[in-house]
Amino acid sequence: MHLYGTQNVTENGHLTIGQVDAIDLTKTYGTPLFVYDTALFRERAQGFINTFKNAGVQAQVAYASKAFSSVAIYQLAAEEGLSVDVVSGGELYTALKAGFPSERIHFHGNNKSYDELNLAFDSKIGCIVIDNFDEIDALKQLSEARQQKMHVLIRVTPGVEAHTHDFITTGQADSKFGFDLNNGQADRAFMLLQNHPYLELQGMHCHIGSQIFDTAAFSLAAKKISDKMGEWYKESGFISQVLNLGGGFGIRYTEEDTPLQPAVYVDDMIKAVQQEMAVFSMPMPEIWIEPGRSLVGDAGTTLYTVGSQKEVPNTRNYLAVDGGMSDNIRPALYDAKYEGVIANKMNDELVNTYTIAGKLCESGDKLIEDIKLPKAESGDILAVFCTGAYGYSMASNYNRIPRPAVVFAEKGAHQLVVKRESYEDLVKLDLPLTIGKEVNR
Repeated sequence: MHLYGTQNVTENGHLTIGQVDAIDLTKTYGTPLFVYDTALFRERAQGFINTFKNAGVQAQVAYASKAFSSVAIYQLAAEEGLSVDVVSGGELYTALKAGFPSERIHFHGNNKSYDELNLAFDSKIGCIVIDNFDEIDALKQLSEARQQKMHVLIRVTPGVEAHTHDFITTGQADSKFGFDLNNGQADRAFMLLQNHPYLELQGMHCHIGSQIFDTAAFSLAAKKISDKMGEWYKESGFISQVLNLGGGFGIRYTEEDTPLQPAVYVDDMIKAVQQEMAVFSMPMPEIWIEPGRSLVGDAGTTLYTVGSQKEVPNTRNYLAVDGGMSDNIRPALYDAKYEGVIANKMNDELVNTYTIAGKLCESGDKLIEDIKLPKAESGDILAVFCTGAYGYSMASNYNRIPRPAVVFAEKGAHQLVVKRESYEDLVKLDLPLTIGKEVNR
């Protein structure tokens, strides 16, 4: 049994998270329930930050908040000295409502609207990461009309293919994101931006994929982008202030996953950039990274209540829980794998093999296939590990199922940070039918 962060087991066989009994949490808040081990989040954040400090390298570590966005998580990130990246007006609005320092907010996205960009200017955020030529035009118009300066980065695709799932690989040439580094697009973007009076070009950004377990791809991307920075320096004297190498650092979902410690990823990145800067006799840029999953992924656990069972002779035993693809779409979308336990039977012998089925009206609504567990009974609490990234953030109301509550736990204390949706919440935006009534009379 692999436990994460502060997870532990009591003498009576209960799982604890943040020194809080998981069963007590379900009695207080109900299920399904997302529980975040905030101590593990803090540990990971400081792991990244301190590696840069120890190397004497100026840096920003930005929480990639698409992994999980809420007022409380932005406040936690601020406490730990992180920056954040946002990818929509909604995430930006949430960060601002949380009181997050606007100068440490970076705005991503391949199709930012004028309303979103105006919100970014109004809020005086720290940086906009430019994704395409249309965005350059929009930003020029807005900044000139407002006579307001904005720091910007050029997002590039360096042509580095990370070893990851095809659907979440973004650094290769065929991508909806960014300017291609190899076909002249990035150079053209640079020419359009380098002398603009309001758009202050700071450097480049890339993101080569997600759930990456080695440093080779990061180092290669760093080298290719640093080479381009050196080329621009030689040709125009432009000195890049920032090199943003994105995120994608892997976590352990199952025993097949072999993630590295934050320091290993960061050390290799720093060395690759330092080597290239020495070649071109350029000053070392500030390095930015964007961990998301690696901060919240294995810090999150989902607790479910076991309901019905179904045995298919000579095939499988289904064990149904009170959630499913409405709170974790990743198994259906990515064939993502998870591990889990019965949180109230942690010391019991593993005697049965189950397929964990959700309650959604879809045959593909399966959270885990072929998991060994103790004999399960209705009312048991199933804990699924490592659901902190892209669980709640991708949750839906499919089948009109309310979204779960979210709780933070640390040092024996626990706090509700996102309320459970009610049935009333499901219909609060609905309007009654009126069209056609006059015609049909």
